[in-house]
Amino acid sequence: MGRIIVFTGKGGVGKTSVAAAHAVKASKEGKRTLIVSTDAAHNLSDLFMKEIKEEPVEIYQNLWALEIDSNFEMSRHYGNIAESFKKMLPYGSETDAEVMDDIVVFPGIEELFSLLRIKELYEQNIFDLIIVDCAPTGETLSLLKFPELFSWYMEKLFPLGRVALKVLRPVTKLTLKLEMPNEEAMNDIERLYIKLGQLQELLKNREVCSIRLVTIPEKMVVEESKRSYMYLNLYNFNVDALYINRIIPEELENSFFDQWKVIQKNYLEELNAVFSNIPIYKIKWYETDINGMQGLERVARDSLQDENIYKVLKSTINEIFEKTEKGYRLDVYLPFVDKKDFDLFESETEIIVKIGNFKRNIPIPSVIKKYAIASAKLNDGILKIYFE
Repeated sequence: MGRIIVFTGKGGVGKTSVAAAHAVKASKEGKRTLIVSTDAAHNLSDLFMKEIKEEPVEIYQNLWALEIDSNFEMSRHYGNIAESFKKMLPYGSETDAEVMDDIVVFPGIEELFSLLRIKELYEQNIFDLIIVDCAPTGETLSLLKFPELFSWYMEKLFPLGRVALKVLRPVTKLTLKLEMPNEEAMNDIERLYIKLGQLQELLKNREVCSIRLVTIPEKMVVEESKRSYMYLNLYNFNVDALYINRIIPEELENSFFDQWKVIQKNYLEELNAVFSNIPIYKIKWYETDINGMQGLERVARDSLQDENIYKVLKSTINEIFEKTEKGYRLDVYLPFVDKKDFDLFESETEIIVKIGNFKRNIPIPSVIKKYAIASAKLNDGILKIYFE
């Protein structure tokens, strides 16, 4: 069984360099390693000083690299579906056609195909380790939650959609002059739905996939790292390590950095305290840019010597259903959340947790559907929901 390690963090914290240093170290140890960039602003080519495109290319011994082109991937999976939607909306000029190309692309779906590409590569069983350099955390969160969200809509709409289309297709073609999606497109939708379910299972398989946060000891970045950790736990992903990058070495003797050292010391203490439940790796600030094999090997040599670094470093169970005397209880791990920051809703089939702009629909097991929410409590980062 191979491993997938996803690196993410606020833009500018050095996550690409950290991810690449892991890839270089793994390849030097004989692991067949692939490093993948899903960030639209690809910079693996710049970092390795090699030409990297939309297909894996071996850049050094045991090390392959890939910069995923989401549009290229989308055309492979989504072509028939997009064409069917375009036929439903009549247009005339070439300019209209270009506009239609944008309309039929659902927000976020391009990034979804980046994940499907990673799933395909994992299932080919070519690589021992796949390291993913993701976009900045806000985009990564949207990317990781999209398969679950899209699958939720598909579950609600797909069964009805196929039956309805069989009835509506001849009617709409005659009366409205609109061509409803054909069987080929519907089959593609069904295949996409199945792949999304498999993708969710892969991303949340704690024996395979780990999410790792990269941060730096500065106020805004520390706060975003805490929020990201909370949101990733909300969506039940396994965050198993934190990397603190660009730490000014104590032995650096330069008065210009004295105040920075004091500031960093305070935020290092905060990060050590709030992330005490997962391993923390510290990477020093370097006097030169980190690029090329030599620079990346330097990072690996200085900070990544843990022989277990490619294993699952921590496995947290974020959702637990338990039987109680009066019914059931659902525990959801939500670190760094205040009571006033979230809302809780109940439907016939789901519990809906909303925090800020993020919402998670947690399916309710059939055995619990005859109960209703009696109360909910948030203590020590755990939301306890009681069903009676």
